[in-house]
Amino acid sequence: MAEYINPESVPKRRLSTGEEIPCIGMGTFGSDRFTADQVSAAVAGAIRAGYRLFDCAAVYGNEELIGQVFKQAFDEGIVKREELFITSKVWNDMHGRGDVLISMAKTLKDLQLDYIDAFFLHWPFPNYHAPGCDGDARNPDSVPFSAERFLATWAQLERLVDMGLARHIGMSSMTIPKLEAVLPKVRIAPTVIEMELHPSFQQPELYSYVEEKGIQPIGFCPIGSPTRPDRDKTEGDVVDIQMPEIVAIAQSHGVHPAVVCLKWAVQRGHIPIPFSVYEAEYVSNLRCATEDPLTEEEMSRIAAADKDCRLIKGQVFLWEGAKGWEDLWDLDGTITV
Repeated sequence: MAEYINPESVPKRRLSTGEEIPCIGMGTFGSDRFTADQVSAAVAGAIRAGYRLFDCAAVYGNEELIGQVFKQAFDEGIVKREELFITSKVWNDMHGRGDVLISMAKTLKDLQLDYIDAFFLHWPFPNYHAPGCDGDARNPDSVPFSAERFLATWAQLERLVDMGLARHIGMSSMTIPKLEAVLPKVRIAPTVIEMELHPSFQQPELYSYVEEKGIQPIGFCPIGSPTRPDRDKTEGDVVDIQMPEIVAIAQSHGVHPAVVCLKWAVQRGHIPIPFSVYEAEYVSNLRCATEDPLTEEEMSRIAAADKDCRLIKGQVFLWEGAKGWEDLWDLDGTITV
């Protein structure tokens, strides 16, 4: 039986709609290293431990088993549906006028739900790769970002809100130029945005931009994703839990460096979604949001330690003619709209 942490003790964030969302959640991407059975078993344990936010996605290949966990938890009275904040995402190969609805229908069926709390556009372009491919894989159908194409797909997410199938919609892996190209033209603005956020990659400009727009940041790879796919590992990557600043703060608090990364995220104001299949780790991840906060001096020390080290570079999504992964993130100063 997992250690129980009262969900009421976990701080909340208030969204632009006035609704609340837990300040920390559990990610479910582990398909490169763990089976769907392992991930779904961790979700079951996390619900019993007190987690109330779960970040899912169709491409993770485990929503069907996670749906069985949700149903059992509801049937057994462990938690009520309205007490959970469940997110999912439309994968890149389902961008389009009708495909988004098809994607949502399958996610709802797999997760055994009537609605999703927040439905994301997983990446801002329709480029996709074969499951488990290496970092040099390229799909000849990949294309650069297009604001027109993005907005056509976003309109379908807006339709999901109209239909009551999604209570909120969100964007993911965006940049300021891309957001400036699309936000003025949307009918329903994103409530949430997922972005890579960890001590060695804090994205201060983008972070401030979305906060000013009233969009709640959700941070993936919150401890630097040491178990991320090998295709996303490159020479020179910074290991967050080995950063001297993080290690020193962890020693002073008597905790693992990963816990410091999560405390920093929660106190900064974004929502980390760490993933683990190990009970001791996911319980510790949740508990750390409820006790022993970092000092202002420690928060300032971490802020100053930013290395601008993006880990999820997305090179498998590059198109013909792209110079490198930097093109995905508008780092050459140009953007195709």
